[in-house]
Parts: sequence; structure tokens; C-alpha cells
Amino acid sequence: MTQRPAPPPPAASHRPRLLVLRALGLGDLLAGVPALRALRRAFPAHESVLAAPAELAPLAEASGAVDRLLPAAAPGRAVPAALDWTGPPPDLAVDLHGKGPESLRPLRALRPGRLLGFAHPDGPPWYAEEHERDRWCRLLTSYGIPADPTDLRLPPPAAPSPAPGAVVLHPGAGAPSRRWPVDRYAAVATALRARGRRVLVTGGPGEEELVGALARAAALPAGDVLSGGPPFGTLAALVAGASAVVSGDTGIAHLAVAHGTPSVTLFGPVPPSLWGPPPDPRHRVLWHPGPPGDPHARTPDPALLRIGPEEVLDALGTLDALGTLDDLDGPHAPDSPHDPLPVSR
Repeated sequence: MTQRPAPPPPAASHRPRLLVLRALGLGDLLAGVPALRALRRAFPAHESVLAAPAELAPLAEASGAVDRLLPAAAPGRAVPAALDWTGPPPDLAVDLHGKGPESLRPLRALRPGRLLGFAHPDGPPWYAEEHERDRWCRLLTSYGIPADPTDLRLPPPAAPSPAPGAVVLHPGAGAPSRRWPVDRYAAVATALRARGRRVLVTGGPGEEELVGALARAAALPAGDVLSGGPPFGTLAALVAGASAVVSGDTGIAHLAVAHGTPSVTLFGPVPPSLWGPPPDPRHRVLWHPGPPGDPHARTPDPALLRIGPEEVLDALGTLDALGTLDDLDGPHAPDSPHDPLPVSR
């Protein structure tokens, strides 16, 4: 009997890879979650790799849209000069970082099979006056990838809150122009504590002095001060279990939206039409329109300074009246239905 030759060994499987560049901060990544999820749905067989700062890996995992984080960052949240990519070129690369050729350059250097971005020849036009969530979803939609800018919510954190039911005040922000004065935060904290509320203050890396000044001015106990940039899991659990979050236009405001936690966000110099929460009774924005401000200024923006402590307390009172501060039994449900209401102005 003639012996048949053995079948050839199976070819090595190659899972296609999708690389997304968004080497920015916490709030930027949260604003990009709807676009990341749209890419996941459109390319479920691809390994999804996100080029972003290493400290955002837990958030990338929580989004459910990323398989692996490729550490990438540059000073001042600039475009990384190069990406530490290994292996074959990505099958698809997407620029969710910027509008110009600078952010396309490190992706193009990897020779991807296909490249999507605003600055690419087949990309859509860039509109300066467009909300950040809408912008990146429109980019994908222009390439035939359906994207829902309201797909924001994160699952409840696994860890319990270190201060369930507290009102969280976060005085810091990426630039001094977006930092409401400490004495005004202290006035809010003092009034809330007089009403029997627990107040907890948080701060990011390098904001210890700012947080300390607020804690001293409001006579907060040491256990109600969380500075130095707590780990993401701790911060997420704190925000998800808070009765409300009060902050400027910065990452923790976006985290409150992602967990459905009631929030009051103070805007200036950038308007809420570009970075604010979606219309929802849980989220109030305070904004006094005026001449365009400088988001990189070294002093608080005049629009921000038009907001007084009483306005913040009134906004929190509105949340109380709506009953949104009464659900303190744990992290807020990721799909709780609510009737949209106009945000405060």
C-alpha cells in the first residue's frame, strides 16, 4: 500500500492588529471611549492596541475596548516622536490624538495597512467648534464606522468606595486657567460640612500644596484628604460611590459622567459645548460666557472667576431636589434611565 505524505503543518495564525494613538490625559481618554468602542465593534477579530500613557492602562481595560496598552507619552501631552511597536506593521492605525500631520507621523512610520485620521488625504474636515466626543465619532463615521458619542458609561469598580456618600471636591486641573480659587472651594466645603455632609478632597500628582491649602482652609480631617494622584482603581471607586463631584473642567468630571455620579463642573476658559457632560439631570455645568479665554494661562480665567460659591451650592441643592444625591447604596448603575434636563448655565 502506498503511504500518503503527511499533511503540511498548519500555517501560523496571524491575528490582525489595530493601533490607536491617543497619548493624552484621563479626561481625553474618557472622551475617546465611544470612538474606541466603535472600533472594537467594527473590528472584533483585531487585537486592539492603544498607544497612551502607561498610567491609563486600568482605564483602558475598564473601557472594554482595548486588549493592550502600548506606553506612549510626551511632555505637555505633545505627540510622541515614535511608538515602541514590535512585529509586523499594524493592519489598521487610527489617529485619535490630533488634527495635523504631527500625530499621523508616528503612525505612518509603522507602515500600517490602512491609516485613518483627520490629516489623512481621505479624512474629513476638522471643526474647531465641535464637542470632543462628537469629533472622534464623526471621524470614524466618515470612514463608514458607526459610532455613538453617548456610549460613555463604565462598569462599576470592583473595589468599594473609601468614602461612600461623600461630596468629592477636586480643586486641581491641567492648567491654572481652569483652577477655581481654593478659598471658594473652602467656602463650599465649609457650608456642606455645616449641613452634615462629608467632604473629601482629591488631587493629582504635583497638586499636594493645592490640596493641602484647601484642607487647611476648610479644617478637613486628614482622613478626608486624598492627594498625590491616587491609583485609578481607588479614584474610580471613590467617584462611583460619591454623592457628588465638584471640579473644574478636568479628568475627574469625565469620570463622574462615566459612572453616572452627580456632578457640578465649573467651566472657563473652555466652554461646556466643547468638553461638557451630555444633557442629564445628574450633571450640572456652571458657565458665564464671555470673550474667548486662554486655556494655557497661568491665572484663573475671568469666566471661571465669575462663578461664586453660592452658585455651586445652589447647583448641588438642585441635584438634591431632583433626588440624584439620595442613591448612596454603592456605585451608580451603568445604564440607569433618566429624563434629560437642560444643564445649568
